[in-house]
Amino acid sequence: MAVWLVLLAAIFVPLEKLFALRREKIFRAGIAADLAYYFLNGIVPALVASVPVGLAAYAAHLWLPQAATAGFARLPVAVRLLAALTVAETGFYWGHRWSHEIPLLWRFHAVHHSPAHVDWLVNSRGHPVDFVFTRLCGLIPLYALGLGSPLDGAGGSATVTAMVLGPLWGFFIHANVRWRFGPLEWLIASPAFHRWHHTNDSPAVIDKNYAPMFPWIDWLFGTLYLPNDRQPAVYGTATVVSSGLARQLLDPFGRDRSIDSTASAAQPDGDPDGGRNRASASAKP
Repeated sequence: MAVWLVLLAAIFVPLEKLFALRREKIFRAGIAADLAYYFLNGIVPALVASVPVGLAAYAAHLWLPQAATAGFARLPVAVRLLAALTVAETGFYWGHRWSHEIPLLWRFHAVHHSPAHVDWLVNSRGHPVDFVFTRLCGLIPLYALGLGSPLDGAGGSATVTAMVLGPLWGFFIHANVRWRFGPLEWLIASPAFHRWHHTNDSPAVIDKNYAPMFPWIDWLFGTLYLPNDRQPAVYGTATVVSSGLARQLLDPFGRDRSIDSTASAAQPDGDPDGGRNRASASAKP
């Protein structure tokens, strides 16, 4: 994980300096917490999710007709990968959407929305419970449908590729770069697409763009928002999120996560721990 962190930093730090949408310091406020989340969420969700995902894969191995799984394994790699990505992305979409719409899940997901800035490392910021839940929503259908099996290397290769591509693309769509993809933005997620998911500009534009990679999934379910002529002015959430790492991890298990519906959407951007987390600008639960 340390090697991956160095590689990711070597890619995204120069890109965010050369093509920045907003000027940010490399060692900005909250970076220590984000680094801690990087290692925590690189280990804990994989360990916790491995058991239910393994059970789903084993159940599919027992119950699904062998002809179905064998037929999938014989498909071209590109077709298997597209099918695996589509199923996983649909599951991730609904897991992510439920994390916004169900108050109990939002308690955990609000941690990810607490920063008042968005850059590549914000991808790692999130409660491990939130990471486990969304990961299960994407991977259990994938294995339960027999689209990949750890018992079959040929069938599982597309699944493994999908599992690697997803997190890597997550770092990219959080990157603080001003790139736009033109018409391709409707097919593949861009940083501009995902910034609107983190916006707190107004109630009319929050709770949009849940899909990690495929914006057309948001289009299918009516949650796509991608204007061509502007970018979000404000990021953050009105949910009370503590500034300390330990409190962020413990608070969702305890006290209520209140929403300050009157919070200003014009507070200064930049410091995720400098006040906005205690009365920040809004994403509904």
